[in-house]
Amino acid sequence: MSRLKTIEPNEATGATKQLLDAVNDKFGMVPNLARTLANSPAALQGYLAFGEALEGGVLPAKLREQIALTVSQANGCGYCVAAHCAIGKSVGLSEDELTDARQSSSPNSRVDAALELARKLVEDRGWVTDEDLDRVRRAGHGDAEIVEIVAIVAWKTFANYFNHVAGTDVDFPEVVELATA
Repeated sequence: MSRLKTIEPNEATGATKQLLDAVNDKFGMVPNLARTLANSPAALQGYLAFGEALEGGVLPAKLREQIALTVSQANGCGYCVAAHCAIGKSVGLSEDELTDARQSSSPNSRVDAALELARKLVEDRGWVTDEDLDRVRRAGHGDAEIVEIVAIVAWKTFANYFNHVAGTDVDFPEVVELATA
């Protein structure tokens, strides 16, 4: 159960209504993350603007979703894992690709290097080594891709932490827990 109130789109007014209407227009629904973030229109606007800016970047949609899954899994955010599994499917990721991304891996070396960097950014709070950057560069990523990997990690970490605080009710299809070794 959510620990922060959710704003009902049909009861919203002003800037909050405009933002929630824009979310509904884009996704055909207003996810509980947006409804809860709407307690602060400034926070919701910032979150949405950051995501939209990344959509215009150099990383393709599939890789952005794989990174989002790696980050959300590493941060233990069930809401975002469920959301990005659903979004990942909609951009063409297979079940195997979704599971691999949650495990920070891919049989594709270019994707694998990006996911490994994302996981290390989460685990090491941004303090990656020269070797970490060399690995992602050897896999074919340039500085623009590295910057966007860091940006996605920051954007998703904000959502993950917010969901931890809010206790956001999951309104996406349930995903199976990963087996732990």
